[in-house]
Amino acid sequence: MTKILTSRPSRRALVKGALGLAAAAVADRAGAQGPGKNPFGPPELIEAAKQEGSLVYYTANFAEVERQVIAAFNKRFPFVQVEMVRAPGGQLITRVKTEAAAGKLAADVVDHSDRGLMLEIENQFADYAPPNAADYIADVLISPKLWPRATLGWSIAYNSELVKNPPKSWMDLTKPEYGNGQIGQVIGPSGGTTWTRIMFERQVLGEDYWRKQAATKPGLYPSGAPLSDALVRGEVSIAPLLYNIIWTKKRDGAPVEIFFPPEGVPINPYASGIPKTASHPNAAKLFLNWNLSDEGQTFMIKELGQLTSLKQAPAYPEGYDPEVVKVWVPNFEQYKKLHAAWMEDWNKTYGYRQ
Repeated sequence: MTKILTSRPSRRALVKGALGLAAAAVADRAGAQGPGKNPFGPPELIEAAKQEGSLVYYTANFAEVERQVIAAFNKRFPFVQVEMVRAPGGQLITRVKTEAAAGKLAADVVDHSDRGLMLEIENQFADYAPPNAADYIADVLISPKLWPRATLGWSIAYNSELVKNPPKSWMDLTKPEYGNGQIGQVIGPSGGTTWTRIMFERQVLGEDYWRKQAATKPGLYPSGAPLSDALVRGEVSIAPLLYNIIWTKKRDGAPVEIFFPPEGVPINPYASGIPKTASHPNAAKLFLNWNLSDEGQTFMIKELGQLTSLKQAPAYPEGYDPEVVKVWVPNFEQYKKLHAAWMEDWNKTYGYRQ
């Protein structure tokens, strides 16, 4: 049975969905939609999307990952060209707010790692729900306008050519033997996924975890993309990383090993929505419908190492054992309330200045 670490017992339902029960549930849900029904939307939506022919996609997820998502979407719907704009979480939300304030928001879809920041600008988004809306876990839905297209989990990775005595837990990352810059860390202010991780560190690993870990003098990186590249090149030898960014490198032959730490795996559902000002609203709906469908979620799990916020997962990422992994999902009210003060504390502890 999958274990969960959380301050809210009702979140047990999240584990059941986020990490899955059985692939057979996919067929059950497809049948429940009724014979002849398209899981991606009605024929008139698909035709309208075809007429629009394109969309602009703002995302905080990794560009190399999202390019593969777009390619898979285009195998199903080759007539919609997707222009991607990728930026780290903090920079992306600033861009969205600035463009919206000027009446020039170019995005047709906004996909962000920080649900709290997206909720602050909820009024910028149109009403939207995918055809399989009822299949998603209510606890992760912060707004009927914003949906968990991506659900990411943290892991620890190391360069197998450099590390002969690898860490086996989060607490091992505080050991002096891994000091002097061997460890790389993504900065706290990078975005919602990193905020989820440092929240987990303080609430689960202890009030003094940051101090102990910072004492190893880790290298600090602006996001997971450059850190994962640095790990592969051997510039650092150990790094906490979102599983999806490092697993794809291992899949492609990089000398890295990855594990889910025994103390828990912080999970971060994204928030994705369609702005009211979208120039290509039908193409945007089709894109999100596909991403949130069983087909889209299965692709992201199997090919990209992501998780899912579906009540019943269609698959598991490689290396993920639901009988062993302890999932940790932040309490959303605390996620919003603690952010400013705790982020300031983290910056001071790690000597980071924005």
